[in-house]
Order: sequence, then structure tokens, then C-alpha cells
Amino acid sequence: MLQPILIDSSDFPEMRTKGCIYVDKTAFFHRLISGQNSRFFLSHPRRFGKSLMISTLKAIFEGRRELFDGLDISKTDWQWEKYPVLHFNLGATAGTTLQEFSQLFPIEVERAILEAGGTYNPDWPPAGNFARAIDTLSTVNDGKGVVILIDEYDDPVAQLLEKPAEAEGVRGMLAGFYRQMKDRTGKIRFLMITGVSKFTKMSVFSALSNLTDLSINDEFATMLGYTEDELGEYFDGHMHAHADVMKKSYDDYRAELKRWFNGYRFGQTVSETVYNPVSIGVNLFWKKCYLQSCWSSTGKAAMLMNFIKRNDFLSVDMEKVRNVMEQDFDVTDIRALKAIPMLFQTGYLTIADFNPYSQTYELRVPDEEVRQDLARLTTAVIANQDTYWVSQLGGRLLTGEWDDFFKGLKSLYASLPYGSTESGVHEFSFERNLLVLLWAQGVRCTTEDRQANGQADIVAVHPCGIYIFELKVDESADAALKQVKEKQYDAPYRGRNLPIWLIGLNFDRQTRQLTDCKVEKTE
Repeated sequence: MLQPILIDSSDFPEMRTKGCIYVDKTAFFHRLISGQNSRFFLSHPRRFGKSLMISTLKAIFEGRRELFDGLDISKTDWQWEKYPVLHFNLGATAGTTLQEFSQLFPIEVERAILEAGGTYNPDWPPAGNFARAIDTLSTVNDGKGVVILIDEYDDPVAQLLEKPAEAEGVRGMLAGFYRQMKDRTGKIRFLMITGVSKFTKMSVFSALSNLTDLSINDEFATMLGYTEDELGEYFDGHMHAHADVMKKSYDDYRAELKRWFNGYRFGQTVSETVYNPVSIGVNLFWKKCYLQSCWSSTGKAAMLMNFIKRNDFLSVDMEKVRNVMEQDFDVTDIRALKAIPMLFQTGYLTIADFNPYSQTYELRVPDEEVRQDLARLTTAVIANQDTYWVSQLGGRLLTGEWDDFFKGLKSLYASLPYGSTESGVHEFSFERNLLVLLWAQGVRCTTEDRQANGQADIVAVHPCGIYIFELKVDESADAALKQVKEKQYDAPYRGRNLPIWLIGLNFDRQTRQLTDCKVEKTE
């Protein structure tokens, strides 16, 4: 019988007591808690195991040795002393208004302090209660200090980014809270703060300037997420069973799983990539006859959705972003959000390469799951529609409903914005806008497909067919089709037992509108 997979909880004790699969990361955690440094910050995309890490660290410092039998940390010299643990989940305090946060925040602080064994005075503000808790609880266990674990530290601010004044209000309330740790670092045995974003002006960074940032760190690059080896070690039986359901060979299944879910890189010189653990867990739990996209269904990146048009996202070639400095990853001003840090911190971009000489990064979209979600989201925002409209438009291409497809495509191009970013939008509006729509449908695309007789603009391959696009400007769709046929761009794809469609599109340079469309099916 296969070992069960837990997908509805990130609670380490529950996972262990139920006998579920736990990918052992405790060697990393032992290194953290045993080293000279003891105050850490880590930002990773959502659903990457940060809360499970916090839950595991909590169990370690609570001395719950029985939960770790057989795990790497049980083979070390760790003494399993019990420490008072202040565990705050600030995701529970995030609201849609400053007032809602003001109501939820004291409740979460009270819960954490009482659970750690402290006392809470409702007549005091949360910051005052936090300070007293550190002072009193740090004297327990012969004065060895208190452990502080803060999960989703950025969520209360992130949820209000479309309301900058209220977001600043939340940031101000948290400032006083974090400030209590500044003069009490000697009373803190261990501190871990996690989140999706790094808001450099959040007071946690000014109050604790000596935080060790693990977000991009070679030594801990694979601490969260699953490596290729871990996937085989812990999930081999599940993957064989899923491959059978999908009617694929095991090797083909593993290759497709990697294309869909493995692409995140969290190291500079360490290039190893990791799988999104939630996506793996959900797919191997349900074992459907296809790979299930979990990225969009596990919580939208609201702070990205609200700023796609506003921050010149359309001029960013999201498949390859070059010459990015590390400081460009951080959100420095919540009133003036920029495209690259938003895309990177929400997980829509990851590290592709690092140049140690220029100390710059190249970024890319991590994997197929994220690529499709980003493409649907971007296309929907451009067209002022929802993602269902995008799926329907892409579906009409795959089913050969050409009149409706061309009508929707013209509507999409007509929605492109004008303004100061005109030159960037001009390039995007012709080829790249079409590419994004195709990616949203899960179609594999090759641009400028080099062949013996020339190069096709876009070749899109899908189980429903092969689609060869030729784009013209101020000419005609007939001219585009004529070029495709004369140069026989379809020749390399004959014999695949798939219908081949030749598609000519013509654009008006002045209006940037799609003016002429034609399609032919090869015999």
C-alpha cells in the first residue's frame, strides 16, 4: 500500500502522526538552529512549504523528539531542549481594510502568546504584550531565550497594496510590533521570518538589520521544494501509479512532470531547480488522467493582478529578463510597484542564470504550470475580460471555429493600451500578444522557426493540430499565406498524423489593429 499524501494541511505533527509522506528537510533545519547565526528571513513564492518549515521548527524547539524518529535530525547531537515558542501566523490577520487588520491582529498576538505559556493584557497594545512576552518567557529554561517564528509576515500589507494609504497604516502598526525585538535580540534564541515578498521598508528590516536572508542562498537553495532525487525517493510508487493512469511510460511521465512543475531556482551558483511541493502533492494524491494545474487554484497573487496594466508589464518579455540586480528583487516603495519585483516575488519569474562578474541575474518563467496561468491572467487583463473568456478563445482555435477565433483575436488586439509605453506595446501587440494567448491554452510554440527555406513566425503544436502563423504589417493575409505555402513551412511537420493549419494575419501599423485574417488546411 502506498504511503498517504497529506494535501489539506501544512502541520508537521499531523503529517507525522498520520503516517503521511514527509520529505525530510531536517538536515537543513539542524544546520540553521546549530550555527552561529540565529536570526533568519526567507521569502519564497506561495505554496512552497514555508508554513510546513515553520511548523517543523516549532516542533523541534518544543522538544517533540518522538515526531522525528528516522529523520536526519534524529541522527545528530541535537539535545531536544524545550523552549518557549512564539509562533505568529500573520496570514490570519490579513483583511480587506485597515480596520479589519486592526481587529484581527490583537487576536493572533494573544493566541500566540498564550500558546507559548505567556500572559496577555487586553488593555495593552499587541506590541506591549509582545515585549513583555519576550522578557518573561526568555527567562524560562535557565534563561536560554525565546524562539520567535513569524509566518506570512508580509500578507497583511500585500492584501492592501491596491489601497496604498491603508497598506501604509498596516505597515505602521506592524512597525511598533517588530521594534520590540530590536533591543531584545539577546533574549531571542532563534528567529525565523517568512513571506512571499521582501518589503525592504517594512520595519522588521530596520529593527533587525542583522537578519540573514536565505531567499537566494546556495547553501539552502533546495531547503524548500522537492529535488529530482527527493521526488524519486519519496514518491516513486505514486508516480508509477499516476503514469499508468495517464497511459504514459514512466520516463515520459517523469519528463512531463518536470516540464510542468520543476523550474524554480533559489541559488546563485547552485543551478539545481526544485518542484512546487503543493502541485506535486495534489497531482499524486488525485492521480487524474492529466496533469492538474494547481497554481491558480491555490490562491491568486492579488498584488500582481491589480498592477499588470499599471506597471508596464506588457513591455516585459517574461520568457527572458536580463541584467537584473539583486536589489531589483525587493519592493522598496509600496506606492510605486514595479514589474520585475512583482513578477519575481509572486513566483511568476525565477532565476535562470547568474553572472558573478556583473553580479546580475537572468530570469525566466519557471515551468509550464506557471506559464499558462500567467498567460491567462495577462491576456484577460489586456482584453478586460476574465480568464474564462481567454480559455474559450483559445479553445476555438483548437476546435477550428475560425470565424469566432478571428473575431475574438481582433477584439484582443483592439484592447491593447496606448500611451508612454507605445514602442514596447507595438512589438508585443503583434507576435508576443499572440504567443501569450497560445501559452495560456497550453500550446507549445516555436518563434522564428528556422527551416531550409526560411523561418516561420510562429509554429504552435498541440494534440489537436499544428498551427503555422505568418504575420504581416501593412500587407495582407493573402500575402502571408502565399509566403507560407511557397516556402513550405509545413513540410517538417507532415507525417505527424495531425491536421496542419496555415494562418495568415495582417496588422495596420498606425492603428496596431488586426485587420485581415485567413486560414487554410493543408491536404
